[in-house]
Amino acid sequence: MLYLADQLQKFKEQTFAYLLTEEKDHLLTITLNRPEKKNALSPVFFRELAYALDYAAYKKEIWGVVIAANGDVFCAGADLKSFAGQPEETNSTVPVAEREVAIGNMFNHLHKPCIAKVHAPVYAGGFLLICGCTHVIAASHTTFSLPEVKRGIFPFQVMNSMLQIMSPRTVLDFCMRARSVNAAEAEKMGLVSKAVPAEKLEQEVNDLVAEIFQYSPSGIRLGLEAFDNLKTIPAAEAHNYLKQMLGEALQTEDAAEGLQAFIEKRKPEWKG
Repeated sequence: MLYLADQLQKFKEQTFAYLLTEEKDHLLTITLNRPEKKNALSPVFFRELAYALDYAAYKKEIWGVVIAANGDVFCAGADLKSFAGQPEETNSTVPVAEREVAIGNMFNHLHKPCIAKVHAPVYAGGFLLICGCTHVIAASHTTFSLPEVKRGIFPFQVMNSMLQIMSPRTVLDFCMRARSVNAAEAEKMGLVSKAVPAEKLEQEVNDLVAEIFQYSPSGIRLGLEAFDNLKTIPAAEAHNYLKQMLGEALQTEDAAEGLQAFIEKRKPEWKG
């Protein structure tokens, strides 16, 4: 994680320049709120996102995250002017992280379900947000595009994130041809989990959250932790590591509750 516990405990005291947050019924909803700049990602924006995601990881009462956006673009990618050194004058009070914030890595330690609710187009570096989520639910009219090669550059970081969820040839083709695809095609490619009519987007996300929250929060958290760690564990050591993780899961209150609920033929009451 990028932030210390004492910094995260002050989450609700902070002023966010580019995010709206709502914590309710074990769910943290993070809404990108820089519509006048197409939700372009600046250094301050990165910092606020990293802080909110670390808070979600830190607080055990949060079982999942939804990332939404305001405006007519979900995310236009990086704010090149701010990264070129143009100063940002904001009212953000979010503290500076302990180490550099890399958007491609900020989801790595969340270890909780994270759903992108995509209502509008996603461009360039915005893919780093959706690739970091466990699920992407998109309105059918939305589009997804990587225009970098039109500008003489290449979506290097996006390519790496896409390779975690899509086939190499599909990723390379997408990066090299600067294509724009709709949500249905993005679903076939594996970039989107499900494309739905715009009027059903909210309900689809709510239903998915409700379904996931029926099951053990701690079991899912440990499973997502193992999934992330398997990326760096040698293949020969993977099964021993997973056996260890299973042992850890069996020691949780949720595992005991799940077994007792099964015996008593009732719905479990998860502690998370």
